[in-house]
Amino acid sequence: MGDHKEQRPLRVGAAVRRRRRALELTLAVVAGRSGLSVPFLSQIENDKARPSRGSLEKVADALRTTAVELLAAADPACSVDVVRAEAAEPVFEPRVRSLVRGHHQLHASEFTGDHDAGREFQHRNDELMYVADGAVEIEAEGRAYRLGRGDTLYLTGGVRHRWRATVPDTRVVVVAVAEHIEAVQDRSR
Repeated sequence: MGDHKEQRPLRVGAAVRRRRRALELTLAVVAGRSGLSVPFLSQIENDKARPSRGSLEKVADALRTTAVELLAAADPACSVDVVRAEAAEPVFEPRVRSLVRGHHQLHASEFTGDHDAGREFQHRNDELMYVADGAVEIEAEGRAYRLGRGDTLYLTGGVRHRWRATVPDTRVVVVAVAEHIEAVQDRSR
């Protein structure tokens, strides 16, 4: 049993979608530039179709990148990745540890120690906060919530919030849908 990341075939669809959205292009524009159909491009983005090397190069050209770059940004179809716990040492300064490596649909981080209570967050997508140890106070939408060990708080995308540890050596795990995923409509439009 190793700690390595087991690699499987890549899902290029998410990389194509991220690139297209970063350029603020519609599927129709990419279809026009590539000579491929909108339904086929949609199937590629949703990983329901695997493009041939030639089709991927056409898509890459339409997105002003290369097939190699799209493949490098692709998500693994199936993977297993172990992130080992750090050695148990006294916490003298706040720290953040990523619990998920790489570019995925889910982000998870562990916050240990105190936290900047003045910093306000507003994430585009949903988020779950779990208090592993200690206690926190969270202000969200004008209300204060006190959470202790084992408690969770779920925030939908767009909720402004801030939080702080209320006891030393607090550990909070934050799990969120990645920013590049369109889980909710952009509320600023």
